[in-house]
Amino acid sequence: MLRFVFSIDGLGEFSPTTIIDTRNLTLRNALDSPLAQDLVFSLGLVELISYWKCVCPPEIVVHCGHLNCDEIDWWKRLWYHGLGEFFYCNEIATNFDDFVRVRCESPMLPRTANKFCSANLALVPVGGGKDSCVSLHLFSEAKRNLMGFTVNDQLARNETFAAAGYSPEQMLRTHRQIDPMLLRVNAQDYFNGHTPFSAIVAFLGLFCAYLIGADELVLSNEASANEPSVLGTDVNHQYSKSYAFECDMNAYIQRRFALPIHYFSLLRPFSELQIAKKFSALTHYHDVFKSCNVGSKKNVWCGNCAKCLFVYLMLAPFLSKADLKEIFGENLLELAELSGELQALLGQTAEKPFECVGTVEEAQAAFRALNGDTSLMQNLLAQWNAEHNLPPAFLSITERMHNYVSTVT
Repeated sequence: MLRFVFSIDGLGEFSPTTIIDTRNLTLRNALDSPLAQDLVFSLGLVELISYWKCVCPPEIVVHCGHLNCDEIDWWKRLWYHGLGEFFYCNEIATNFDDFVRVRCESPMLPRTANKFCSANLALVPVGGGKDSCVSLHLFSEAKRNLMGFTVNDQLARNETFAAAGYSPEQMLRTHRQIDPMLLRVNAQDYFNGHTPFSAIVAFLGLFCAYLIGADELVLSNEASANEPSVLGTDVNHQYSKSYAFECDMNAYIQRRFALPIHYFSLLRPFSELQIAKKFSALTHYHDVFKSCNVGSKKNVWCGNCAKCLFVYLMLAPFLSKADLKEIFGENLLELAELSGELQALLGQTAEKPFECVGTVEEAQAAFRALNGDTSLMQNLLAQWNAEHNLPPAFLSITERMHNYVSTVT
């Protein structure tokens, strides 16, 4: 169990925990090494921002580890951009330099050469949605060794992993518990809002990859995640899924830890629309995948949120109405109560929904295709995003996927 302790003067102490289930794991690297401790320290720096945001104190004091000036700037960049939606929705006017100061009270310790015992495999987060399903399928095609990774169990994650042909013993499971006091504070008149959860997945995944000797931590984030949620700004609900953060994360892994673990997204060359076309052909996932955050605990599509509507819209050009009804239960594009969300997805408002949704252009392309105009959609399906961190060994399987999704049918 990992336990972190954060305190805010006048509010109290928070102590969230994370449990890593090691029962089916072969630990290749020491759980209590100085490097392991440093990885956990970094995970704590991501966790702390969920508690800091309650009152946004002007200073963060770090008692248990050291950060140099460049590293402080690195963390401030993650926190600042990862809290862009939080600042925007709470109408907090601030800037990168002034939103918080960081002071470290622990001295810098001498750094020794870090040993890493490789197991020659990839650690792949499994979210249970269409994106991670496509990544699992590509790994199956490539016959690459992997272990799945989850942050808190959900039925869709286990079922999609099984549908990809993997056994439960190939899943590394973690269980993250926020401090209950945070929920009580959130229910009161304190600040609340979105924090960069994908960065928690990144650092918890990095620690787990180190433990089991995984050389690669492979995400399923697409090119569409780079587009801001508030058009014309840098406010992005998906900042910690963006290419900018991916590059920052890789740089931090090399500079801070000197680990030969490569952090990248297998789907970065593709848009949501391209991934939807590929997924539409993977019918063995259609009964088990779920992308709805509202209904995730009950393993259902709520049918009343922007995420449900967006996934429906992406799949609609590629699946029959009967297939869509089998998945979602009804035609979400015909629901009057979702008309405002549809307008936001199509760029008819200043903000996209604050969800993990694709670009305005691809939403427009899918909508136009449903009305008989496929020109924009075919253009988008042919695109290839060259800003990615794919190792050469993965290019062939992604190029095959691109050949498939760009083919006019």
